[in-house]
Amino acid sequence: MTIGVALIGAGFIADYHLTALAAVPEAAVRAIVGRTRARAEALAQRFAIPDVEVDMDPVLARDDIDAVVITTPDDTHEEIALRAAAAGKAILLQKPMATTSAACRRIIAAAAQAGVDLQVSFMHRHFPEVAAARRLLADGAIGDVTSVRMRNATPGPDWGDWFFRRDRCGGGAVLQLGVHGIDLIEHFIGPIGAVSARTATLLKQRRLADGRTVDVENADSAWCTYEIAQGSIASHEMSMIVVQGCDRFRCEIYGTKGTIWLRTEKGLLSVFAQNETDAGWSSPELPATSPGERQHRLWIDGLLGRASPEDTAAAGLRGLLVAEAIERSSARGGCRESVEPAEGA
Repeated sequence: MTIGVALIGAGFIADYHLTALAAVPEAAVRAIVGRTRARAEALAQRFAIPDVEVDMDPVLARDDIDAVVITTPDDTHEEIALRAAAAGKAILLQKPMATTSAACRRIIAAAAQAGVDLQVSFMHRHFPEVAAARRLLADGAIGDVTSVRMRNATPGPDWGDWFFRRDRCGGGAVLQLGVHGIDLIEHFIGPIGAVSARTATLLKQRRLADGRTVDVENADSAWCTYEIAQGSIASHEMSMIVVQGCDRFRCEIYGTKGTIWLRTEKGLLSVFAQNETDAGWSSPELPATSPGERQHRLWIDGLLGRASPEDTAAAGLRGLLVAEAIERSSARGGCRESVEPAEGA
């Protein structure tokens, strides 16, 4: 059986999804919808996609389209996802899920009412070192987790001005980068119950790749301390202004019997496990499968009934709830803020 897929959005992240779907034989990308036809046609030609549209309605009406991948700017996610759900299409929605937790809840409710699968693209979950670390934690390799240090840092996007506008992407570094780290922390050790945080805009202007200079209205940096429901503490730093020094994320997980480091100077995955017979650092061998292929293979298998769907829709809502607690805490000078529960997700 083949799953017919349409890509809605022809921007920067579209290449990631199209490359990954091309490696999944059961996925057939049959149409791409872009804001500008020229960009969409260029992608269609590269990936042998037969149809190009600038209006999503004809695509959503097609019987040979079973699922959509939504890769448009954050402030458009809710409208497009609601329309896709109403059309009966399964949805893979680029993170962040939406710009507010209320919008996330509406998307979840619409998907449930329509009976369609809803996923949010947390690509970092599918990095081989992340999957391996999660198995090690589940196996008790480092005992009980006591603390986590997470850092999400990049130079920031230079291909669009909307990233820096508060009316279009109000969460800044927290929503653009931090939701990945929030998801990984909860994916590894459990839900975040409370937050103490500060955010800042350290670069007031940014120069884009096309030569334009834009004012930065969002926070480009954040420093957070999380209380995890199971009792451990996590620190989380986010930055969209790092010239060099962090490849997507760095994570250090400390337990009562050892340590796990991900994407550090020791490599993609390093483990210090202390037991009765041995103690020392090791670097487990990791599979060569690309993260994108692994992620989209799992998504398609879920739609075909071969695998259980992930919990990414609920995680997308939780990420927004944590982000909103971060904003409240920063506005109060770093005071502790409880994270609203994601009941019903």
